[in-house]
Amino acid sequence: MSKQDFLRRMPEAASAFSRRARLAERLHIDFFLLLLLMLLTVIGLTVLYSASGHNLPSVEKQGTFFVIAYATMFVVAQVPVDFIRRTAPFAYVGGVVLLLAVTIFGDISMGAQRWLQIGSFRFQPSEIMKLAMPITVAAYLSRGFLPPRFRQVVIVLGLIGLPTALIIEQPDLGTSILVATSGVMVLFFSGLLWRYIAAAVVMFGASLWPIWHFMLHDYQRQRVLTMLDPTQDPLGTGWNIIQSKTAIGSGGLSGKGWMEGTQSRLDFLPEGHTDFIIAVMSEEFGLLGVILLLSIYAMVIIRGLMIAVNSQNSFGRLLAASISSTFFVYVFVNMGMVSGIVPVVGVPLPLISQGGTAIVALFAGFGLLMAISTEKKRVMTPQA
Repeated sequence: MSKQDFLRRMPEAASAFSRRARLAERLHIDFFLLLLLMLLTVIGLTVLYSASGHNLPSVEKQGTFFVIAYATMFVVAQVPVDFIRRTAPFAYVGGVVLLLAVTIFGDISMGAQRWLQIGSFRFQPSEIMKLAMPITVAAYLSRGFLPPRFRQVVIVLGLIGLPTALIIEQPDLGTSILVATSGVMVLFFSGLLWRYIAAAVVMFGASLWPIWHFMLHDYQRQRVLTMLDPTQDPLGTGWNIIQSKTAIGSGGLSGKGWMEGTQSRLDFLPEGHTDFIIAVMSEEFGLLGVILLLSIYAMVIIRGLMIAVNSQNSFGRLLAASISSTFFVYVFVNMGMVSGIVPVVGVPLPLISQGGTAIVALFAGFGLLMAISTEKKRVMTPQA
């Protein structure tokens, strides 16, 4: 292409880019974030088909949840950010009421009371709190001056502690960690003073002994011990970790190939389609496949943080930063527990593991990011 042709086409390219930007603003869609989510969806369905033992109905069911999740994301993206901020107290109170209902009327499955059944609809209210928590904390902190003062910090810790305690009681340690993290992240990004952070670290360290002896269930303590040495009970509690490490290591650089993994195909790896699905992917696609997945995750997180930086108000900045950083915690905890560096706490791999309510909740969070990203800039007029 000659220099003259390049200069002649520059206005056309700029006009096309401007049209796409206006279209994105009208639809309230962040196209780059949408592309990344679609890539994760394709990867998730592909790996799930192999991890579920070529169970096409499971993939179709997951695909249905993805359709619902995308629709939820588009609907949430249309909601004005200020409306989200003003309705935060109702979302929080509603979430707490549903958690209380779980303790009274909830369905018990596999020794845990985490679900509510309304007609034919069955869901986990704790998933709602994953969004209600950061929205509420961000709305509260954005009303005053930042960084927050001691009184505000205490109130926020109370807001975080109530639903977290209710979720721990179910028991669901993994979800309670994620809910608490989503609120703590808002507090951190609000400019929390370092002396408060240092005090929190000291208090957490001092509370480890009573937490271990009086708060954790026996099976939860066993999970910590299993993380430290899974070979103590290789055919019992250590089985999952040992088999997942075997699957991860056997994949090598490029993997054994799609649907060729022996650990999942021969049923050595329990829960290969849910919590331990990254082990299946590692075995079949190797280190290169995992690096590709991590790269997409990293771009999603970076894009979310960019949305936070460019937000027009404190509420949007705090909320977007919390959603993005909590998404990182999702990925870290799942991959950490599968590789044996954190205890198994039942956290699925985002958009890859099989699940329904969790996927819809995640996409609702991405809808919030898109609403913040496409929020119209306020026109600042100089005062006389």
